[in-house]
Amino acid sequence: MSGSERSAALPALHLPEPRFLPAVGAVLLLHGGRADSLAPPSALNLPDLRMRAFARALGQDPRHADVLIGYVRYRMRGWNGERADPVHDTRRALAELADLAGPLPVVLLGHSMGARAALRAADDPHVRGVVALAPWCPPGEPVTHLANRSVIALHDPADPVTSATDTWTYLRRAEAAGARVRGIRMPGGRHTMIGRSRLWHSLAARSTVEVLGRDSPPSTSAPETMWGAGPLDAVMFIPSVGERHPIRPRRRN
Repeated sequence: MSGSERSAALPALHLPEPRFLPAVGAVLLLHGGRADSLAPPSALNLPDLRMRAFARALGQDPRHADVLIGYVRYRMRGWNGERADPVHDTRRALAELADLAGPLPVVLLGHSMGARAALRAADDPHVRGVVALAPWCPPGEPVTHLANRSVIALHDPADPVTSATDTWTYLRRAEAAGARVRGIRMPGGRHTMIGRSRLWHSLAARSTVEVLGRDSPPSTSAPETMWGAGPLDAVMFIPSVGERHPIRPRRRN
């Protein structure tokens, strides 16, 4: 059996440490990949290892004590144009999760290509929202399916791989389509999120809790948010750990 055939035979959902059921929700993690590759992920999968640090941060947060934490397993490393292979893997993982645990509210936590797949798959009825880390949001990505979903994106403006500007444009389009959105301009980490990793981990954990509706949103000093009045509708700038300064609201014509 070839590597691709073995990958296709495996379940798309990987729960390394299944927790006692019933759970109140689930977080599925989606790692990054390549624009084009039909090869299966390698045994030494650095993008997957990067997301396992986020899984540990979630698992150590007591607010996730009764939340299932799992991974989407890809059959191939690449997005592969119109094939959008990781989107199909994500949909399979969501179906397997529903079979296992029932109709739980789900947050998809994805990085780069994984964030793009998470955003595409957010039309699943069980998905409450997406936390996107340095997402790949090329112009023209669909957003209408995000109505009534929550989308929180973390991006370092100095990211040399994916465009933070594209991310903020995507969020504005998603908001116009009815999504609750927040963009967080990260003060470091670039694309790999290694720099200031603790901040990335803590904010990701806080965001997944918030999307699940288990925590109050962060307070802001501005009387209004940047995009609308919902608690998620703000673009935040974080100059240092523990400080949150919202960008002043834009005037609407």
